[in-house]
Amino acid sequence: MKRNGVIIALALSVMAQNAMAKTLNVVASFSILGDIVEQVGGDHVNVNTLVGPDGDPHTFEPSPKDSAMLSKADVVVVNGLGLEGWLDRMVKASGFHGTLVVASDGIKTHTLEEDGKTVTDPHAWNNMANGARYAQNIQAALEKADPEDAADLKTSGSRYIAQLQQLDGWAKTQFSAIPQAKRKVLTSHDAFGYFSRAYGVTFLAPQGLSSESEPSAAQIAQMIKQIKADGVKVWFMENQLDPRLVRQIASATGAQPGGELYPEALSAPGGVADTYEKAMRHNIETIANSMK
Repeated sequence: MKRNGVIIALALSVMAQNAMAKTLNVVASFSILGDIVEQVGGDHVNVNTLVGPDGDPHTFEPSPKDSAMLSKADVVVVNGLGLEGWLDRMVKASGFHGTLVVASDGIKTHTLEEDGKTVTDPHAWNNMANGARYAQNIQAALEKADPEDAADLKTSGSRYIAQLQQLDGWAKTQFSAIPQAKRKVLTSHDAFGYFSRAYGVTFLAPQGLSSESEPSAAQIAQMIKQIKADGVKVWFMENQLDPRLVRQIASATGAQPGGELYPEALSAPGGVADTYEKAMRHNIETIANSMK
């Protein structure tokens, strides 16, 4: 009888633990954030993403289905820094009452002048050190939302953060051996400012911080002149954007195609960049190899 009592007590204990543990419903604004949440949260999160793989977070238009998904979320994770201009209205319309997490909190930002205005660059995750900070912010938020699983979340989050920090160090070594004069490339829009500052690469782009910006004929002519003067040899398309404009500029300068980059959207599952870590590694290797 004593043995049966012990077994029953253990069974009740396990049932109680399972009852306390919960799976958080998390909605991330775009695919890169969605992956970071999954890496940190593991089995303790069910993640849905508003802007999916190969999607453009600047031009996204929410649907009623997206609003319904937001209303059921425990946690919503956003980039902030002006990236998701469509989000505030969506949150209010959905009736969301959970926890809103701004993944970029605490990041040292930089600004650019566009059309006479000073604008904050929102693409902070393109510096791996910042990506690690995103993961720290997300880990802290998930622990607060699910304290019963805090130990698990701390373990998985710490492991993932260490991987991102290691990748940041590796990226710096990839570019350190390349002469500064060769570290210049052409891309579609200005999404690589944080990458540029972290790893010493100069990016030229016809479009500004948002893919919605459209350069004038005079600006395009000036860019072609600058590309020739700077000796830029390689151009890249971006997976979430139409490549016609950057291809046209490259054709006028003689720059050669270097492949596809993933600056603000992951590839489809099974692709070369279907996680944040893989996307950054791909971008770093592809850019560095084009300069060697």
